[in-house]
Amino acid sequence: MTESAAQDGIPPWQDFMIPVLKVLSDGIARKRHELISAVLDVVGMTDEQRAVLLNSGQPKVENRVGWAMSDLTTATAIQRPVRATFEITAVGRDLLTRFPQGLNRRDLDSIEAYRNHQPSRRTAEPFTNIEATEITEATVSPSEQIEDGINRIASEVGAELVQRLRDSDPAFFEQAVVDLLLKMGYGGAEQRGRRIGGSGDGGVDGVIDQDALGLDRIYVQAKRYADGNNVGRETIQAFVGALHGVGASRGVFITTSTFTSGARQYAENVPSRIILIDAARLVSLMIKYRVGVQVKQTYDVVELDEDFFE
Repeated sequence: MTESAAQDGIPPWQDFMIPVLKVLSDGIARKRHELISAVLDVVGMTDEQRAVLLNSGQPKVENRVGWAMSDLTTATAIQRPVRATFEITAVGRDLLTRFPQGLNRRDLDSIEAYRNHQPSRRTAEPFTNIEATEITEATVSPSEQIEDGINRIASEVGAELVQRLRDSDPAFFEQAVVDLLLKMGYGGAEQRGRRIGGSGDGGVDGVIDQDALGLDRIYVQAKRYADGNNVGRETIQAFVGALHGVGASRGVFITTSTFTSGARQYAENVPSRIILIDAARLVSLMIKYRVGVQVKQTYDVVELDEDFFE
């Protein structure tokens, strides 16, 4: 069992090819969504497994069945008699007879149409670790491979980002978190927010005005702490006291470490609305809203435009 399947019980995408052929083996042509639903029923996917989403928002199981259908279509094992409708072919019935326990890409290589459709794989073979590549391809779909690569890059950038924040001047960090909240949409179109840290700041480092007159305000506390130096309950209590001192009921506490369970419990139970943002969430938000990072490269993922062929 793959690591992914061990975590959520969802089979690799190639394991869905035979179930697709089994569903279509009754000779009935099915719409895409009907076919996917029937395949998930045959495989026995639970409601919890069907609810697992990729970063794109697409259900993981539907993505994997989709890629299984794509390879089967390339291999002429299934075909589209009309738009978005699928039916099994003689090639598909032959595969179902020869490989009832499961198909993989090596099995499909016996079909000339499939071989001819994979020139990039053949060209790359002398220069790549084919065994490792095939294990990856058999485990996750191409969409998931892209997401995994993006997540690995984000993780590496995030680790460097949090270290830079820890090494920065306190005033720089305080301004950075104000900039982040403004990028997230707080402060309105006029970007009404400012850093107020320094001596005599009253225990708050920044303020965001939610309206033009400053009647609705969010106060911010920013602490640069090293990893392992977690923010405790007493520190959050002091922040709540500072909010009361300025007549505020809402605040955001941001740190480059994390919070103790006592601090989180206290923040959840006090009447004031306190949001705690630790290092992991902080860098995730900074990457999402492009604060302290910039886009290096973009990629377009394309799919067939069915409307074009109407």
